[in-house]
Amino acid sequence: MRYPVGIQNFEKLRKDKFLYVDKTKLIYRLVDEGQYYFLSRPRRFGKSLLISTLEAYFSGKKELFEGLAIYDLEQDWLEYPILHIDLNTANFREKGSLYAILNDYLCNWEKEYGKSESETTLALRFKGVVERAAQKKGRNVVILVDEYDKPILQTFHDKELQENYRNELKAFYSVLKTQDKYIRFAFLTGVTKFGKVSVFSDLNNLMDISMDSRFISICGITEKELKANFKEGIEELSDATGKTEEETLEELRINYDGYHFKSGSIGIYNPYSVLNTMSKLEYDAYWFETGTPTFLVELLKLHHYELENLTKEQISADVINSVDSMSTNPIPVIYQSGYLTIKGYDERFKKYRLGFPNKEVEEGFLNFLLPLYTSAGNNSPFMVDEFVQDVESGNPERFMQRMKAFFADTSYQVAGNAELYFQNAMYLVFKIMGFYTQVERPTSDGRIDAIIQTPDYIYIIECKLDRTADEALRQINDSDYAAPFAMDKRRIYKIGVNFSSQTRGVEQWIIE
Repeated sequence: MRYPVGIQNFEKLRKDKFLYVDKTKLIYRLVDEGQYYFLSRPRRFGKSLLISTLEAYFSGKKELFEGLAIYDLEQDWLEYPILHIDLNTANFREKGSLYAILNDYLCNWEKEYGKSESETTLALRFKGVVERAAQKKGRNVVILVDEYDKPILQTFHDKELQENYRNELKAFYSVLKTQDKYIRFAFLTGVTKFGKVSVFSDLNNLMDISMDSRFISICGITEKELKANFKEGIEELSDATGKTEEETLEELRINYDGYHFKSGSIGIYNPYSVLNTMSKLEYDAYWFETGTPTFLVELLKLHHYELENLTKEQISADVINSVDSMSTNPIPVIYQSGYLTIKGYDERFKKYRLGFPNKEVEEGFLNFLLPLYTSAGNNSPFMVDEFVQDVESGNPERFMQRMKAFFADTSYQVAGNAELYFQNAMYLVFKIMGFYTQVERPTSDGRIDAIIQTPDYIYIIECKLDRTADEALRQINDSDYAAPFAMDKRRIYKIGVNFSSQTRGVEQWIIE
């Protein structure tokens, strides 16, 4: 079986006989029922392949679709003039780069369809091309835009340039409305949706299908599709890892499933990670490793975000659908980027509950955060490994010595607000340890407790800020935190810890 890892061209995929999960029934429904669409999905989720498939369909290339659902659904297979814009690979951090890209597209189109001297702006030239293309070909135009938001996402730190891009794109995309009589179909994709006062403010004819239950699975892989299309791959993966097919399916589910783009909708598997896993016959954080969420971390820091809230965020529909509010809330762009997903919906208060979609994203994101929120640097995976070894070998003293070294020499720039830094850093330490041991972390009022369980030991940890280790230990005993384990045969360690806001480090600990 040939897996199309990194292949985003539908014609190449079909001619070279790569695996294709048939989405053409949904594509036919798109074209049959509407005219203007927008779809938001995380990177490497199949948006470019979807655009390429639409291009092949509107080019009338019937032979490419033989054996697929749309082959019999479509009767006419007409060829339309297509204007395809791909903003995915360009660098927009320099002034003039957006103009250069759009100008290049327009110059190529104008060679075929002509140009009027009065068309002096990008928007006017685009408007003219659409009209002349429809007139010359005798059929209305198909407009396909891949990663429409890339110029804006790359310029979060240059507000002036970002605003210029917003205005430029707003005028350019307005042609989708003003030239409606010449347009057969338009489809725009991106990672994020910028609403209200942004590039879409005038496009009330654009249907957003990002949370439309009819098209939830138009990108990505459902469990039904996984079992139907990857049977051979699942068998090979099972043999390679020494697990049963049922265990292999569960491992795939834990690592790569869990994306929900609407409350109550089916789970979607990350297609990039699934294809890589099947191709290489081993599990890894394939999607996470293709892009580092540095700008998302900067947003979290900028807004003094409490990391523990990542797994219990509740957000309204109007906020989740637009990143215009990110100046006061970084969560919408983190959700739309694929690092969080919908976990539930509160019908009464009309709010979505968010959380990590799967193990790949959660483990990758938290490990990426750790050195950025602490002084751990590039050694954080090694340090976590040693923390776990100390816990599993019953050595709490060495564990605490490592913890003290972990927090030592943290710069003020990294630490920032001492209490928030302490909470975020400790959350990351215990959360990452939880991938390898059983860690429970009830928290309240800035207090951090942790219960770590291994086959042989139980650790009850109470942390204080600017108090005393003795006070922390006394709380463990006075509150009888060990009571649930009274009949447990494992060795119990109680650890009281005090963290100093002045030194931004572990000041003292007591082990009982």
